[in-house]
Amino acid sequence: MSLNNTPSGERIHIGFFGMRNAGKSSLVNSVTGQELSVVSAYKGTTTDPVKKAMELLPLGPVLIIDTPGLDDEGELGELRVKKAKEALKSTDIAVLTVDSQKGLCELDRELIADLKKSGIPYIIAYNKSDIKKIRTEADNEISVSTLTGENIRELKEKIAALAPKKELKYIVADLIEPKEIVVLVVPIDESAPKGRIILPQQQTLREILDTGAIAMVCQDDELPETLKALAKKPKLVITDSQVFGKVSKMVPEDITLTSFSILFARYKGDLEELVRGAAALKELCNGDRVLISEGCTHHRQCNDIGSVKMPNWIKKFSSAEIDITLTSGGEFPEDLSPYKVIVHCGGCMLNEAQMKSRIDAAKKAGVPIVNYGVAIAHMNGILKKTLAPFPEIQKILK
Repeated sequence: MSLNNTPSGERIHIGFFGMRNAGKSSLVNSVTGQELSVVSAYKGTTTDPVKKAMELLPLGPVLIIDTPGLDDEGELGELRVKKAKEALKSTDIAVLTVDSQKGLCELDRELIADLKKSGIPYIIAYNKSDIKKIRTEADNEISVSTLTGENIRELKEKIAALAPKKELKYIVADLIEPKEIVVLVVPIDESAPKGRIILPQQQTLREILDTGAIAMVCQDDELPETLKALAKKPKLVITDSQVFGKVSKMVPEDITLTSFSILFARYKGDLEELVRGAAALKELCNGDRVLISEGCTHHRQCNDIGSVKMPNWIKKFSSAEIDITLTSGGEFPEDLSPYKVIVHCGGCMLNEAQMKSRIDAAKKAGVPIVNYGVAIAHMNGILKKTLAPFPEIQKILK
């Protein structure tokens, strides 16, 4: 996968924060070498987080986030500040831009406290050193000028040095060996994007090929013939969760079955926590509120999984008349206490930090959370079967 094609969810997210007119947008433009953000002497030019996927040397593929000022005012200003703070949930590295003439203010210090609490590495960039230069002592502080370019290269090096040392994680590569066969079941229905397959399917397919294993791709109706045509038994069958029940009946017990959504629950979430949350679906009662949350925004078809299929499946499984709330994209409620359970998508469009922040928020609120793949497997009575690749997780099921 080339740097230009790296999905946003796989990129290091670098968030730029600070007061209005501290020079955040100018600093973003200087660091990226592009006119990414609109710059103006007028306070509050950046009204919503501006995001740009790009390659930033010496770091590689990143997502730059330019946020509104933390001191924005008025009713709209409060909403903009809220958006800026929401960006923290997906931030891997933060750059706090401070006007060197004014120094750190109370809101800056509050942000630093939030960064420390969340464990997000950060740099304080004292901007406008051409007017007033700040003597910095800490390793995570630097004096810069977007006007003269002073220390911009050094700032990029400091950002690169803070890049999270992520543990090596796989979608499927650690479950298979070279030359083994993996069958991918990819339904093409009204919800499938025209002319392409969805991101988790693309990423899984690429990882199988990188491993040197053999990928066979078919639709659900073609699966029986595909299995018959194979000279040897496949190591693994991976299916879209929406056809879990149907596919499970087609796959013999001696062939391991799982789904893209379950693989992604392990890859960038917390599979064990999501499996534990599945039990709450059977405990729903009339009037309970269920949050269905998706990480992407897309045009909803007449038989959309989030707004149609999942609510119907949950109601049938629980035998309860429940109240559904649906959110998508960056929207995720701050107060989770009204909900009995949260059902989340696979999170392919979210980065690991954002997905885990949502799971952590649910845990803190004491609200069970489960993702689509785990929920559908549980409601079809095949959760233990589909967790066969992960025996340590299987053990927690009763």
